[in-house]
Amino acid sequence: MEPYSDDWDEERQVRIRYERRQRMRRERQRRMRRRQMVQRLLFLGVFCVVTVLIVTAVKSGRKAGEAEGEPQEPAVEAVEGPDGLEIEKITESIRKEENGEPEREEPEAEEEPAAYRFDETENTAVIDSPDVISTHAILVDESTDTIIAAKGARERIMPASMTKVLTVLVAAEQIEAEDWDDTFTMTLEITDYAYVNDCSSVGFLDGEKVPVRDLFYGTAMHSGGDAALGLAFYVAGSQEAFVELMNQKLDELGIGGSTHFTNCVGLYDENHYSTVYDMAVIMKAAAQNELCRKVMSKHIYTTKPTQEHPDGIEISNWFLRKIEDKDTGGEVLCAKTGYIVQSKNCAVSYEISADETPYICATAGSTSSWRCIYDHVEIYNRYIPSEGNRGGQERQSDAETD
Repeated sequence: MEPYSDDWDEERQVRIRYERRQRMRRERQRRMRRRQMVQRLLFLGVFCVVTVLIVTAVKSGRKAGEAEGEPQEPAVEAVEGPDGLEIEKITESIRKEENGEPEREEPEAEEEPAAYRFDETENTAVIDSPDVISTHAILVDESTDTIIAAKGARERIMPASMTKVLTVLVAAEQIEAEDWDDTFTMTLEITDYAYVNDCSSVGFLDGEKVPVRDLFYGTAMHSGGDAALGLAFYVAGSQEAFVELMNQKLDELGIGGSTHFTNCVGLYDENHYSTVYDMAVIMKAAAQNELCRKVMSKHIYTTKPTQEHPDGIEISNWFLRKIEDKDTGGEVLCAKTGYIVQSKNCAVSYEISADETPYICATAGSTSSWRCIYDHVEIYNRYIPSEGNRGGQERQSDAETD
């Protein structure tokens, strides 16, 4: 029996100690709650006293001002309030209202004009040629910023890989020419993104050290999703950060209200949209950037040899190579195509006509890549007003008849 007695005594002592600790813990909790309650009451009391003093001071000051017949000066210094308003200005407004003084109207801020703006004229034609299959199109005289011909120019479209014109432009503005020989290490995140989303790709591999200039040419010429993402990561560290720069550029160009991008590649997204008018604006800005114009006018290019590609990768601008033997009344210098199901085949191009006038043509909604090219050929031939051009002659004849 003794062993059992010893065990029972030990268990009882343990239970006693446990209950003592529990009582001490509950007592500490009660003290903490009382202390917190006292602190809250003190804070509330101090707050009420301060509030009463402030209200009393304000009322006394107002009465003193009324007795002297002078307007009451604000009792507080000007500080920034909600929406950038100042308390001093709010107080002044209340004083004027009480005294029946008229409010001074603030001059409205003038709206900043768009960086580029294309205007219609009395000679602007409607593109109604049966040989133009594209559902949306615009032709702009870039030297005068006038719209020569158009249809559905300001209607929303999905720009597909025409997006990459802005990708190249933003990157060219962020990267100095001397950094074009710097290298970017391709990542699995980029190659997987291009593969999963079925993007056109130059063919760069995970871990491959790619010169920055090759990223430019790969984006502009081959419409490489891997190259475009490489530029985005090189410039901004992520596609999301780079897209912010793209949308900022759209605002600078004055088209942020009608064009918005969610990616630098041109993948479909309901919030990724533009118009052929806006794509012409973007092409104008790109053509005026020396580096951008250089890569967008190249017909054939071979990337620098790397360990993964010892002979480099030959790429080409398919649109330029196919249209160079077509008669457009001039020379198409720059171009970028695009295709997704939602936009069908689209393209934007930049031509110098025989009389050295620069033109921009943007189309969307064509039925094939070849048909898209022929749409541009037809628009340049039919609607550019030049000697021997039947479209120009038709408009001139109509004007004489009127």
